[in-house]
Amino acid sequence: MIDYDKFEKALKHLQLQFVNYQQLDQRPELSEIDREAIAESVIQRFETCYDMLWKHLKRYLIAELGLPEVPNSPKPVFRLAAENNLFRATVESWLRYADARTGTAHDYSGEKAQACLDLMDAFLDEAVDLFQTLTGKTWE
Repeated sequence: MIDYDKFEKALKHLQLQFVNYQQLDQRPELSEIDREAIAESVIQRFETCYDMLWKHLKRYLIAELGLPEVPNSPKPVFRLAAENNLFRATVESWLRYADARTGTAHDYSGEKAQACLDLMDAFLDEAVDLFQTLTGKTWE
């Protein structure tokens, strides 16, 4: 049986920090460095959540679906998951998330960071949906 507790916690933390990021305009008392720190935190939480997500998905494909050969990298895992109807979204969405993760590996400022932040609403929706699919739990 796959333990999804850490993945669930990472996803909830990302969700909460993204709400914090979305409310920056309502917090004029924050300095620019504080605003940047919140944005960077969202990106770091996305990276953690994304990494957990694809690794849990790989485990699911092996343990629950019985697939004998599952590659050890995200994009092929996403393609297999799409072939097995585990996503509500298209596989192209998941490949964009993979590209965003790669793009932010060493750069939390500028265009790549903003592109990652722009994907966050969609990523959270899809990640929660996938969590529910994998676990059978309802998201709280």
